[in-house]
Amino acid sequence: MKAMVLHTVRTPLILEERPLPEPGEGEIRIAVEACAVCRTDLHVVDGDLPHPKLPVIPGHEIVGRVDALDPGARNRRLGERVGIPWLGHTCGHCPYCTSGHENLCDDPLFTGYTRDGGFASHAIADEAYAFSLPEDGDPVALAPLLCAGLIGWRSLAAAGPGERIGIFGFGAAAHIIAQVCNWQGRRVFAFTRPGDLAAQDFARSHGAVWAGGSDQDPPERLDAAIIFAPVGDLVPVALWAVRKGGRVVCGGIHMSDIPRFPYRLLWEERQILSVANLTRQDALNFLAIIPEAHVKTQTVRYPLEAANEALEDLRSGRLQGAAVLIP
Repeated sequence: MKAMVLHTVRTPLILEERPLPEPGEGEIRIAVEACAVCRTDLHVVDGDLPHPKLPVIPGHEIVGRVDALDPGARNRRLGERVGIPWLGHTCGHCPYCTSGHENLCDDPLFTGYTRDGGFASHAIADEAYAFSLPEDGDPVALAPLLCAGLIGWRSLAAAGPGERIGIFGFGAAAHIIAQVCNWQGRRVFAFTRPGDLAAQDFARSHGAVWAGGSDQDPPERLDAAIIFAPVGDLVPVALWAVRKGGRVVCGGIHMSDIPRFPYRLLWEERQILSVANLTRQDALNFLAIIPEAHVKTQTVRYPLEAANEALEDLRSGRLQGAAVLIP
């Protein structure tokens, strides 16, 4: 099999030929059709997340078909199309797993971080953490749903039922969840880098009723704000933008330090929340509404060998939508 492998953080991935891996107990092997490139992959490669399994194959927005399975794997069949997300395994017995909060498991495995992921022609996955996908769907279009979509969905749920939703950082997750907001009858207010008119046009093309720089005030107070950009400086900005009792949801796995800010920004029962990982129920709920919400992903395709180029395009902000690798 072919794989793009990270041997040392803050160094380029290396293309390697490896033997085909064999699935272990309860596992399946996926022939990868597409794998989207997520900002979390960038945090793994850049060393922002501690203690990756090195060497590691990044990638956790995997779409592919089952081409081998352990005899004990009873819930999947050969040739079936499945999606593999960030959460790759949980212990099943810690207090979080037994109380419906498996996203906070004490002993998890994460695809493309603590177990090999999908920047490859094949990948191994726990069958219990693989999700059925449409057989006739475009695998490139489906791939960003497996993390950008899922973390956006969990962030939107954490934001509460408010109508006016601010989104800071309008990339892969934002362009998906903005479409969900439109379907739900909410209004999206998009915040981009100051002066980034292309990103603001991109946000409006996906239903944002207002788009401006993060240095601008929205025309109305927001019910909630979701921060996808990994920029701690945006937390007090978002607090300023939400109404009394409003929520600010930090949707990323990594963020730069949050600066000091006056208590008056938090007062009047405003809240700051974080979102961590996902649950399998999140995935089932989100994937079920995709046909109803008519979500369309915008993607830029790269061959597997161009994974470093895709990561650099994401790092530099050159992408609109999601990068997707095709092995």
